Amino acid sequence: MSFLLGHASTSYTHHPSPISLPLKSSPSPSLPLPTLIQQTTPPCRLNPLLFNGHLQTMYTALKSPGPPIHYKRKLFSSTHPIYPGTFAVDFVTLPPSNPEEIDATLPERTTRFSADEEAELGGEDEKPMLVCLHGLTGGSHEVYLREVLAQLVEDGAWAACVVNGRGCAMSEITSPQLFNARATWDVRQTVQFLLQKFPNRALYGVGYSLGANILTNYVGEEGSGCVFRAAVACSNPWNLEVCHHALMRSWVGREVYSKTMGGNMMGLFARHKEQILRIEGIDEEVVITCKHLYEFDRWVRWVIQAPTWGYPTEGAYYRDAQSVDAISAIRIPFLGINAEDDPISHIEAIPFEEFKRNPYTVLCTTNWGGHLSWFQTDGKRWFATAIAAFFARMHQDIDHDAAKEHVEANGSVEPSKKYPIWDPSHRRLTVPLS
Repeated sequence: MSFLLGHASTSYTHHPSPISLPLKSSPSPSLPLPTLIQQTTPPCRLNPLLFNGHLQTMYTALKSPGPPIHYKRKLFSSTHPIYPGTFAVDFVTLPPSNPEEIDATLPERTTRFSADEEAELGGEDEKPMLVCLHGLTGGSHEVYLREVLAQLVEDGAWAACVVNGRGCAMSEITSPQLFNARATWDVRQTVQFLLQKFPNRALYGVGYSLGANILTNYVGEEGSGCVFRAAVACSNPWNLEVCHHALMRSWVGREVYSKTMGGNMMGLFARHKEQILRIEGIDEEVVITCKHLYEFDRWVRWVIQAPTWGYPTEGAYYRDAQSVDAISAIRIPFLGINAEDDPISHIEAIPFEEFKRNPYTVLCTTNWGGHLSWFQTDGKRWFATAIAAFFARMHQDIDHDAAKEHVEANGSVEPSKKYPIWDPSHRRLTVPLS
């Protein structure tokens, strides 16, 4: 009966002794992270007509206008010595006063900062700010991303920006590097920019699908130095190689999901073909035969980027870029949200054991919901409310200054460096060879 009413079950996986977060004002001085998340997360009530992960996921193909979020775009020149080029960051802004500002070379409701506006970008305000990373070939225009933003930026309560993957959201590709699942350098540069321009703002991070994998890697690489006060990874594929093999096992996985994602990547190639074909080693006749995602990863992503990234095969890329191991290095409150029937971010790839080993992390899973879906009867998505509520509670109720003072007073939680050394960012256990 509960299934017919759309009641999905929700489970939480976490460390047996999770971190406790000091509260600003409460009868209790602190609250365990899993308790805060369970108190904040709404019941998962979904559309009973979309009764499995396939139907939920395929429903995303239906076009929906979504909430009308407006952006101003800033183009960044990469400061990384190995990964040059440009990338675009879209900042949430008020609707333009002049309708003629519409720019056909940008996504809907997106315009460029003028020179004067860009020069004035920054401030001393203490408004919380959310940094967002989209999914494969997506961008700031995606409905799933805007549904979360709409609940936070209303009435100017929060600020937000979206780091677009190179070539995504109608941005240009100006270097051999596209984006990949471990491309953390652009978000790192964006965060450094925000710290400089908005020194008083509390920063939070959220990623979706491929962007969730990038965000998890970034937070893990930053470790105890991560400036995000909290982060959420939604529909993260976690272990890319496991997800790839899970897709290849079934006709639907191979010929629907992998082919659809491959088609999206080929659309990206078509839009930027002139730039991409300038790169030595690209064979257009081979590229145009790509149909599935792994073929694009093999003949475009790998061939283009091997000189700088050094991956010998697409399998090596999947193993290196996966974010499962990064979980062990996370040192900020971190929430993962996955549906166990997600046909893309497969249940076999969900790192339940890793979440049990890190007191800073909590995994929320539902038995039903699909990939970036969780559609309710009103057409909105459950995860959008869950994510927005988590961030609002983290900012409003948690005394982050007290939490920082507690960590500093008690020293680092990092283990002492004695062999063998586990390095989660390089996926290796380091031991002397002799």
